[in-house]
Formats: sequence, structure tokens, C-alpha cells
Amino acid sequence: MEIIILLEWSKIAQIKLFSGCNVINYQIPYFCFKIKTMRKLPYILSLCFLCFTCDDGDIIVFELDFDDTFKTCGEIVFYNTKTDPDESLSIQISGLTIDDVLEVGSDNTLIINRTINGSSNRFTYRTYSSIPTNTNLFCNDVPPSDIDILSSEESSSGDVTISTILTEDDNDGIPAELEDINGNGDLDDDDTDSDGVPNYLDQDDDGDNVPTTTENPNYTEAEGLINAQDTDGDGTPDYLDMDDDGDGVKSRDEENLSQDQNPLNDILDPNFGPDYLNPNISNTVPATKYRTHTIKQTFEVSILVENISFTTLSQTKFDFGTLDDSSITTSTRNPDTIFVN
Repeated sequence: MEIIILLEWSKIAQIKLFSGCNVINYQIPYFCFKIKTMRKLPYILSLCFLCFTCDDGDIIVFELDFDDTFKTCGEIVFYNTKTDPDESLSIQISGLTIDDVLEVGSDNTLIINRTINGSSNRFTYRTYSSIPTNTNLFCNDVPPSDIDILSSEESSSGDVTISTILTEDDNDGIPAELEDINGNGDLDDDDTDSDGVPNYLDQDDDGDNVPTTTENPNYTEAEGLINAQDTDGDGTPDYLDMDDDGDGVKSRDEENLSQDQNPLNDILDPNFGPDYLNPNISNTVPATKYRTHTIKQTFEVSILVENISFTTLSQTKFDFGTLDDSSITTSTRNPDTIFVN
């Protein structure tokens, strides 16, 4: 007579066998025993009893253990996968798009709340025999044919909180806090060129049509901005000086060769360099507009799932982490500017 006992623990992360004062830990997906005669059955049952009972407390510990970043696709699935063991978590939210998730308010934040209901909003945990390399489990219209799902379980409840924070920056190499010119802690009221774009978002702080990065602010963490370039030595660094060479003509008005909002390529004296840095050239060609400004945007999208309920899970809250996809979380915008003569 042959008896096969199969104990499948595909969701069990750790098994503890207590023997005296020693605790032995095993990572075990399943046990399978073949018994040739009935006489061996009591021994096997004793082993099973040892694995499932202990006077010292619980012997099965199962908690979700995933990286702190996740992906997304479609309308709308957030997911995280791992190997060793091969597992996945996914949150499906109906009626929500990634554009909705990035639609922050005037304070650059957004909170979206949804309830897990097992139909339109679902939180699923799965285990696999293996996850093939370069296989997308969630974003294909037709599921991959080579995926072997060992188990799949959905939470019977849960509250999903999706939080989005937008950070904007001019990417000029100067920390935003150092662009608080008046020192009052409000970055939005510091606008050197009065173009309607505050300095911390302005790629050209002084409005001379020469980008701040090109005017060599020379910021370092150790020395700050003390080494910022000051061509005319007037105490105002070039990136905040509308007349860099001190010749009485605004830098943006020294485009003597081409009026393309780029004083860098107007050079009457090749031995000296651009006219806007040459105090010996003071021709005036009035500018009529600013160059296009670009603001860098970074979205941080995080998800917290609370009050979850899995039959084999001890925890009730899971931090899903932050969205890891630069094609979604980074962007740019071009603000309107007010040209000031």
C-alpha cells in the first residue's frame, strides 16, 4: 500500500520546528511523503503534528516582504513582483487612470482613497512556480502562457490610500532654499526679473536671456554661492545681474548679430567673447521677449493599504512603497512669462 501526503504551504514564509531549546528555521514550499506501509503512518502523522503544534506559541509566521517600489499599467493596476520565492502583489482600481493620480491640487498634493471590495477594487497576492525573465504579468492583454500560478488569494477587505506629491524645480544647480532672496521663507515672492516666475522655478533668474547655469553660480555644498561669477565686480553675481559687464546696457539688449533670445552667440570681438560680457561694446538692440522657460516636475506616488484581511496573513497594513517609473513620475512644463522692458 502506498500513501502520499502533500502539505502545501505556498504562502508560508517561515516554518519553525521547536526541539528542546533550539529553533530550526526552514524555507519550505511544501512537504511530500510517500509511505509504503501503514506501519509508517503514525511516524509521519507525528511529524505533521510536530510541524503544526507547539506549546511555546505560534510556529507559522507569514508576512508580506517586498521591495519598497512598484510599477503600474493599464486602467489601473499597481503591482510588485519578486523572486526567491516567486510572488506578486497587485492592486486593481477601476475607473482610475494614471492621469487622475497625477492631477495634484494648487498645493501640489493629492490624496485618493478607495475601498477594497473584491470586484472593482482588488488586492491580490499570488505565488508562482517561477516568474520568467522579462515577463510582464499584468500589462498584457493576453496573460503569458508560461506562467504557472501556484496560489492566488484576494484580501476580503482593505482601505487604499494613494498619495501624490509634486516637486518642481528649475534645475539650475542652486538649491531652492538659497533662492529665497529676501529671506522670509516664502520662495514664491522672490522674482528678481519680475517675469511672474519665482527664482526657484526660473531657469533665468535675472531675465537677461542667459540661463542661470551658464552664468556660473558655482554652488557647492561646502561653500554655497560665495564663488558665484561676478563679471563687473559690483557685488551682484551674474545670475542675478541684468547688466553683467556693467556697461550700462542690459545683457539681453546686447544681441548685436542675431535677435534669438541668446546673447551667448553675439560676438563682435572674437578675442574677448560674447558682447554682453564685453564692457567695451555697449550697442543697444532692445529685446522683445524672454527665452522659453522649462520647469522640471517630479511626482512621488505612494500607496498604503490598511485593514487588509488574508486567511494566511498576520499583518493588517502594508506599505506598498513608491511608484518606480520615470516615464510617469518625471515631466516638464513651460510657464507663461511676463516680459518687462
